[in-house]
Amino acid sequence: MLISNIQLFGLVDFWRSPSKRHILRVFPKKLFRILPLILSLILTVVVGGQSISAPPKSTEILWDTYGVPHIYAQDDRSAFQAFGWAQMQSHGNLLLRLYGQARGRAAEYWGEKYLESDRWVLTTGVPERARSWYLAQSPSFRRYLDAFAKGINAYAQEHGDLIDDEVEVVLPVKPEDVLAHLNRVLHFTFVVSPEKVAGISEQEPKAGSNGWAIAPSHSASGAAMLLANPHVPWSDLFLWYEAQLTAPGMDAYGATLLGVPVLAIAFNDNLGWTYTVNTFDGWDLYKLKLKGKGYLFDGQVRNFETKTLPLKVKQQNGTLIDQPLVVKHSIHGPVVTQQEGKALALRVVGLDQSGILQQWWDMARAKNLNQFEKALQRLQLPMFTVMYADRQGNIMHLFNGQVPIRSQGDFEYWTGVIPGDTSTTLWTKTHPYQDLPRIVNPASGWLQNANDPPWTTTFPTAINPDNYPPYMAPRFMDFRPQRSVRMLLEDEKISFEEMIAYKHSTRMELADRLLDDLIPIARQQGGELGRRAADVLSAWDRQTNADSRGAVLFAAWAEEIDLEQGFSIPWSEKSPLNTPDGLADPQDAVTKLLAAAKKVEKAYGALDVPWGDVFRLQYGNLDLPANGGPGFLGIFRVLRFAPTANGRFRSVLGDSYVAAIEFSQPVKAKVLNSYGNATQPGSPHIEDQLPLFARQQLRDCWRERSDILAHLEQRQVF
Repeated sequence: MLISNIQLFGLVDFWRSPSKRHILRVFPKKLFRILPLILSLILTVVVGGQSISAPPKSTEILWDTYGVPHIYAQDDRSAFQAFGWAQMQSHGNLLLRLYGQARGRAAEYWGEKYLESDRWVLTTGVPERARSWYLAQSPSFRRYLDAFAKGINAYAQEHGDLIDDEVEVVLPVKPEDVLAHLNRVLHFTFVVSPEKVAGISEQEPKAGSNGWAIAPSHSASGAAMLLANPHVPWSDLFLWYEAQLTAPGMDAYGATLLGVPVLAIAFNDNLGWTYTVNTFDGWDLYKLKLKGKGYLFDGQVRNFETKTLPLKVKQQNGTLIDQPLVVKHSIHGPVVTQQEGKALALRVVGLDQSGILQQWWDMARAKNLNQFEKALQRLQLPMFTVMYADRQGNIMHLFNGQVPIRSQGDFEYWTGVIPGDTSTTLWTKTHPYQDLPRIVNPASGWLQNANDPPWTTTFPTAINPDNYPPYMAPRFMDFRPQRSVRMLLEDEKISFEEMIAYKHSTRMELADRLLDDLIPIARQQGGELGRRAADVLSAWDRQTNADSRGAVLFAAWAEEIDLEQGFSIPWSEKSPLNTPDGLADPQDAVTKLLAAAKKVEKAYGALDVPWGDVFRLQYGNLDLPANGGPGFLGIFRVLRFAPTANGRFRSVLGDSYVAAIEFSQPVKAKVLNSYGNATQPGSPHIEDQLPLFARQQLRDCWRERSDILAHLEQRQVF
């Protein structure tokens, strides 16, 4: 039960206010150096004589002024319960809605717009699997999941007035809901999604990331450094939640996707890790040859396993209509498409691996590389490249994933539809840990991944693709990883501050590659408009900062051209950092530049309109000039935009949670959760970090109790 809830907005507002800066000019600086101690003494009186600078005898949450919960728990179970409470306080409405979707009952709760979501969740067996996963947990971890759900329900019971009425139908939350949500997010959103099954392609995937690990030999301080930089949609199940979890034997800081009860990207005093979305294929569509009431397999007719699942849809008048869902299973998996005598069955890795959360929990408790890898070797997590660094100076890249052991074919073959009438194409096992591409402490002193295959993680190259099955990963290197590598190669000793500056780089690798060809020919063959366009591109700084002029024109041209066919020199493994290059059809490039120039000038009145006038950071009630852009242009600072009604574009995806860590003594860290750490109506933390994002700044990571107390907004004791 919550026994104390102290609001400290007055003190906090003063500490952050301009008045503080005025007083600093009047009073001795030494006085203000001890203000955190004074604040702690004041708080001791406020809470009735119990000092909160000392470790707690009970479990407590210290909320800092950016809405980050710092949980101090007397045991692991209490940590999970407090974390459930914290996530509800920050994101209660969204959390319950996500759990309702993971049950496959969202259409029953909220209407027909969730019908396809429910069909996907039920067809792929998420709710039923969650129940079996729960029973497969160790007794202690089942208690932890029980505690997380208990924290969610306790918050809802105590603060029901703060929860939207329409989502209360999900209560009470059960631990199986947590596992169903995890399964839906990892296996049926990241590994595979309805869009992927339907063959809906995009210029860029919904989820991406950058990750760096820098060894002492490449670090200006002589300490290893880590950069965590996922970029995913700024909404729904992709939202990151930042927190610190402290319990006996554990003190980890990081972030997790909302609704997940452990940290997924984290660091402690000894080590840290991040993930990037890897070039991983853990699912396949099998084309079945239907015959009679079944399908052909190795010359025999096999019957489908069929079950009918209840599915209800809420109508506008509140009544429910039954729409039972018939799900067929072949030996490959559930049938996801069937029409005109054809059927496709879906096979996905890792559905029998229930220890993902336990693995993450143990990774956060690890104290060295050996302990960390012991947790990793369980291979419970179905995908994601792991980037790692530690205080001993070790760095590691692991192409993590449950990669199927396939009998034939290369990566491209397995991205197509696979014949399902023969056992020769049916995989049943995945590669063990020792089979996966991995490198520890390369000679270069650095590792990077920007969603490129493992072969280009460092230069000189350290992982030879010829030593692995051809289906393990494709062979390519896009412009964003090329920009990533270039920044690391061009600086022999990178400082902590430089790493943060590089993380915010908006330089466009595609422009560096093509402007030397495009500008002269535009001047020669483009007439008056072509010459003006060439002048703008020539003067442009080749970045997408808010005040960059020329970036809008170049990006509009890049949208017009075919990047697959537009180069005279294709990408080559022999020159991975300098290809592709050259214009395959210069005249066509000029024609499309003129078309782009006409569109830009008509829409914005000038060819050199600033990037931030057109591309905006819009979240909550804020609307700020953006910097950064789409990764396919070779920009390290990734942002993607959606059009708005006024011809501008708003941010919808990109840099989200960011952490820069140096494993010095003590550990140095700066962080940012770009959109803020809350979505609950009325929270001051819905968009409070976005101005920092717009200024390309990270914030200090408050991990020490004294720092947290100096920036304390609220204290809760349980």
